[in-house]
Amino acid sequence: MTTKVTLRQKEISKGRKSLYLDFYPPIPHPETGEPTRREFLGLYIFKETTTGRNGKEKKVVLNPIDKQHNTDTLKIADSIRQKRENFLNKPEIYNEYEKEQLRKRELGEQSFIDYFKKLTDKKKESNRNSWLSTLNYLEAFTNGKLKFADLNERFLEDFKEYLLTTKSTRSEKTTLSTNSAVSYFNKVKAALKQAYKDGILQTDLNSKLQPIKAAETRREYLTIDELNRLVKTPCNDPLLKRAALFSSLTGLRFSDIQKMVWREIEYIEGQGYFLNFLQKKTKGVEVLPISEQAYSICGSPGDSVDKVFEGLKYSAYANKHLSQWIGAAGITKDITFHCFRHTYATLQLFNGTDIYTVSKMLGHKDLKTTQVYANIVDKAKREATNKIILDF
Repeated sequence: MTTKVTLRQKEISKGRKSLYLDFYPPIPHPETGEPTRREFLGLYIFKETTTGRNGKEKKVVLNPIDKQHNTDTLKIADSIRQKRENFLNKPEIYNEYEKEQLRKRELGEQSFIDYFKKLTDKKKESNRNSWLSTLNYLEAFTNGKLKFADLNERFLEDFKEYLLTTKSTRSEKTTLSTNSAVSYFNKVKAALKQAYKDGILQTDLNSKLQPIKAAETRREYLTIDELNRLVKTPCNDPLLKRAALFSSLTGLRFSDIQKMVWREIEYIEGQGYFLNFLQKKTKGVEVLPISEQAYSICGSPGDSVDKVFEGLKYSAYANKHLSQWIGAAGITKDITFHCFRHTYATLQLFNGTDIYTVSKMLGHKDLKTTQVYANIVDKAKREATNKIILDF
């Protein structure tokens, strides 16, 4: 059905008439969506007739300027009326190619920031924090505004450079670490890859981008001799000492030791002790065999829901005690609590445990994560080899 658009007039004050369009049938109002028949144009003309006292209409004498105003205004109003009618009744004028171009243009106007937020919301807790951090840097770089149409290799290379030079959100005094930049840029690449799969991006930008090269990180660990010195060295925080030694015997993270309860420890006749727990970081369910020595460090069993290391807390105060304990044992390495996990992995490999088993014991999902410990062992073996020099 065609829509008829008629130019109409409505009397207003000061001898004027307001001009408006009358639609039949009604059309949706552009703001409310409700059916409407009127659109006031914000234009007016001067009345050329008026009603006398006897009820009869009589002509109003307009000056030349007002007459010209009426003529020009009516032409403008009729032009608007014609355009509205043509638009409302236009035939389908786009071919398939033009439709596709319009669709692409509409997709390009969508917000990449909003798309990234939606992907972030779908992530699990362990990975979601990293996506949220990436989103914070992305919003800071773009002031929160970034359309898909603005994405190109130049922009993304600029963002890569930004990540490598910007200050950390945790401290204005330090630059964002290289490995954090690696992680955050990979999140953006993953979002680009998904957008290409979803058909929003027409170009596979992800495949054209080189990732940031990860910096080699030194993973400090303790030798068996250093570990035994710590066993014999008193610590101002005995609970922290027990937890650290337990980590060196099991490879558990601080977070998993801190939340461990007695019901997670099980003894199977002929097989020994096992720890059944949910990794806090990866959310993976793990069944980890532990030695009798590791079990003995736990102390006297309590109720099933009681924490094994009740009162263990991560704080600057605890770190101070840890540092003092390390120093008192005559160890000059920069040791944090996490280094006891590194120590477990490294000593296992030194003593011949295969990397696959060590990977499983650590709860790694990817063998590549464990490979760094194998590299440490290989380097140590090479250094040991070079210590034997014959005097020819």
